[in-house]
Order: sequence, then structure tokens, then C-alpha cells
Amino acid sequence: MRARRVTARRLLAPQHFQASMRLNRQVAYRVGCVAGLQAALAVLAAIVLLRHSVWPHLVGFGALGALAALFGRFSPLLKRHSIVWTCASLLTGAVFLTSLASVFGAPEFVVVLMVALVAGAASVAFSYWKLGGPGAVIIVFAAGAAMTPVDSWGVLLERTLATAAGGVVAWLVTSATDFLRLPELARRQPPQEPTRPLANILLAAARITLGAGTAALFAHAAGWNHPSWAAIGATAVMQGGHLHITMHRALQRMAGTLVGSMLVWMVLEMQPPFWVIVGAIVIFQFLTEIIIGFNYALGQITVTPMALLMTYLAAPVATATEMSIERVFDTMLGAVLGIVFAVIFSTLDDRRYLARLHRSYRAESAK
Repeated sequence: MRARRVTARRLLAPQHFQASMRLNRQVAYRVGCVAGLQAALAVLAAIVLLRHSVWPHLVGFGALGALAALFGRFSPLLKRHSIVWTCASLLTGAVFLTSLASVFGAPEFVVVLMVALVAGAASVAFSYWKLGGPGAVIIVFAAGAAMTPVDSWGVLLERTLATAAGGVVAWLVTSATDFLRLPELARRQPPQEPTRPLANILLAAARITLGAGTAALFAHAAGWNHPSWAAIGATAVMQGGHLHITMHRALQRMAGTLVGSMLVWMVLEMQPPFWVIVGAIVIFQFLTEIIIGFNYALGQITVTPMALLMTYLAAPVATATEMSIERVFDTMLGAVLGIVFAVIFSTLDDRRYLARLHRSYRAESAK
């Protein structure tokens, strides 16, 4: 236990706060721009199609499915098709499972725990199949959006099909526009994900499940309307490969969410019409993929309004002020608990890596 206390103190070193504010050099800026364009077009197309269908109230779920366009941006064409299909299936499955628990009349805390189980299962899928960024957090977002009560099998089927339809749109859009990635991919070696032992993958998934579930249950016990947001915060933070990355993501997520929540509050306070909200979602989605590579906090400034506006379309039940304030508290709760669980369940290798990094920080400061 003493080793973990030392690790916690090292994570609170000023160097980590400074490092979380640095701007990174973009590895493949054009690929990020193309991915942002593809995701924005897929979301827009899914919303337009469902808006003019017999299920206009399901536009939010169609947009969730369209987020499959975010994945596989560095993969070759054929592999990209497979990744988009896989992620569309995961998004659809997340909506189905959370809605299924509701339609069976499960208590709300059980539905909350279902979101945590989805977080763990999705983390296994992303690590084992090497699906890449933005990772399991998008799947958890879909599961959380489906937490609104379901009172019939018909509603369950509609939600599931709408999400699946969004996934199909994502595949069509990425297939039609993937040629835009080819010049950049030809010049650069795409980042390769390391192969991890299955035991390590399962351990990380168990840690994420426990962290996400604890965060969501705390938020539920506090009476907050969207406990899944706390689960999302914990999952996003605990996706970091090393303890210092986890700390950086926690700091960046909290800072970016605070600013992004203020932006969405200003947007919704003006009571904009439907298509203005849709336009804002598309713009924020595109901007996120352009700037998030520079710094995760910058991405959170734009992804937070996008996520909240998409949630508003799926279930417009909260006022702008309530939604924005709760997003900040949920994110902070999830991020803090994510750090705590990352330290508690850290391995000896995790702590040794952080110790070496801490010594290098001290050596640089001594110069």
C-alpha cells in the first residue's frame, strides 16, 4: 500500500500539470481532417434520413450509430471497412443491451451497472481486435444515451434499428470518401498497436468496469440525471496506457469539459431550432478531430458540446443549465475515481515506469 501512496504523490508532481498543457505535434494532420469530415457527414446524413422518415424522434440514435465513422482512420481500405462494421455493431449492441435491461423493468441502478459492463466489454473488444481510437468511450456514450426508460419491445426495436441504420450510413460515407486518406497514408507509416497478453487485457477491462460502475453509482446515488457521464469520464481516463497518461487525460478532460459545458449552455440558452442544433453538432464533430491531436483538453472543448447536443436530440429532458452543470460534476467525479482506481490496481511495471519518469523530471529540473 505504501508503494501506491508514493505513486499517488508522484502523480501530483507539478510536471504532470505542466505536461498536460503542452501542445503535441500532429502525426497525420490530414488523416484527422478526413476523419472529422467523414464523421460529420455521416452524422448529418443519418440525422437527415431519420428526420424525414417515420421515426423523426430517433435522430439521436441514428447519430450515435454514425459515430462508427470515427474508427479505423489509419487502417488500409479493406481493414477500415471491417473496423467500421465492427464498431457500428458495438454501438448498436450497447444501445440494445441498455434498452433491454430497461424493457425488462430492471431498477435504475441495474441499468447503471449495465453501462459499466458495456465499458468493460468494449475495452476488451478494442484491445483484442486493435480497433484503435477513440476507443471504448464512444461505446459507453451510446450505452449511456440509451438509459432513458423503455416501456415496450417496439421502442427497443426502433432504437436498435435506428442505431444500426446510422452505422450503415457511416460505412457508406467512409467507403465513398476513403480515397481522401490515401495520399497521407502512402507517405506515413500508420501507428501500430502493441499486442497485449489476454490476461492484461482482461485485467484492464475489470479495472475499467469497476471504476466506471463506481463512478456511475456515486452519480446515481447523488440523484444526478445522467450517471452514465461519470462512467464515460472514468472510462476515458482509464484508457491511458500509463499512469502519467491517465493523470494527463484526467486533468485535460476536466479542463476541457468545463469550457465545453459553458459553450453548450450558451447554445441551448438561445433555444435554437432543430437544424441549428444539428449544424452545431456537425461543426463541433469536425473541429474535434482536427484539434484533439494537439491536446486532449482542446478536443474536450468541442466534443463536450457535440455530445451534449446529441444527447439533447435523443432525450431533450433537461434544461441547458442543469445539463451543463451536471456534465462538469459527472466528468470530475469520473476522472477523479478513474485516477484512484488506476493507482489502486496499478502493476509493479506501471509504478516502476512512473518512478523512472519522475526521476527524469527531477533531473531536468536540476539542470
